[in-house]
Amino acid sequence: MILRGAEAVRYLAKPDPSRAGLLIFGQDAMRVALKRQEAVLGLIGPEGAAEMRLSRLPASDLRRDPAALMDAMTAKGFFDGPRAVLVEEAADGLSDLIGRVLKEWRPGDAQVVVTAGGLTGRSSLKKLFEAHPNAVCIGLYDDPPTREEIDTMLRQAGLGQVEPAAMAGLTALSRDLDPGDFRQTVDKLALYKLGDATPLSVADLAAMAPASIEAEVDEVVHAVAEGRRTEVAPLVRRLEAQGVNAVALCIGAMRHFRSLHRMAAGAEAARGGFNPRQERMQRQARQWGVNRLEDALALLVETDLSLRSASRAPAMAVMERTLIRLCTVR
Repeated sequence: MILRGAEAVRYLAKPDPSRAGLLIFGQDAMRVALKRQEAVLGLIGPEGAAEMRLSRLPASDLRRDPAALMDAMTAKGFFDGPRAVLVEEAADGLSDLIGRVLKEWRPGDAQVVVTAGGLTGRSSLKKLFEAHPNAVCIGLYDDPPTREEIDTMLRQAGLGQVEPAAMAGLTALSRDLDPGDFRQTVDKLALYKLGDATPLSVADLAAMAPASIEAEVDEVVHAVAEGRRTEVAPLVRRLEAQGVNAVALCIGAMRHFRSLHRMAAGAEAARGGFNPRQERMQRQARQWGVNRLEDALALLVETDLSLRSASRAPAMAVMERTLIRLCTVR
């Protein structure tokens, strides 16, 4: 069974212990790790790991010892309560083994929780969990967290009361930060508000939010978005000297231009609350327009694929050329 959207969010917060298995997959390893942590906590509770009701089996270990998965699933622990077996970084090569184990699963056995990277529609592992009558398949994509996911995160951190303007600011911040960084920001806010019964405010958010979101990359991305072509090469050289690689720069550029595209298409209107970059990005979006932003995104996707390929071309030089071409597109 495959779950999406709000159903997936609710299931990960409180998984069904009567299920045989759960697959969580996605390109963003941090997003997968956070959701896996949430699901395992929902299955076995906060004391589960200490009570040895969680078994961890890296996929590499299973290739050497396939029987370990069946043994861990059927083993009886010293403590009562639901158990889980976590198989991390799985791939299609383990589909047959996991399929056989799920077929032998009986009530009382440990639930098999599997994590994987990006799986295609033809993935045998993905198809196994989708088709299994007693297993759940959840794919995580690079979309910003939903309001429900943010609410769950705040509730788990003990932040039950949030002013509307602060919630708008958190929503904006969640689009700019990676999942792990956003989770860390929420945890910092929870510590900041410890013992303070007043609702979370914009002032609280401003005090705890990152002072700069990937500032070393933002500077060159803004230069490109504003057409300041002569500044691009020196900024890229400085980034390279600071240890920023071409893939990180490309990801930062794609994130920025996707936000501009949403604004230009009208899907993301100006909001109140905490977002210091909003006005500047709205101005950039108006100057580019939807069509040219789509051309820019296509060029960035093409560059990203090139950077991740086996090409011997110098990666930062490829990225610099793309950024200069983007200034021309504008």
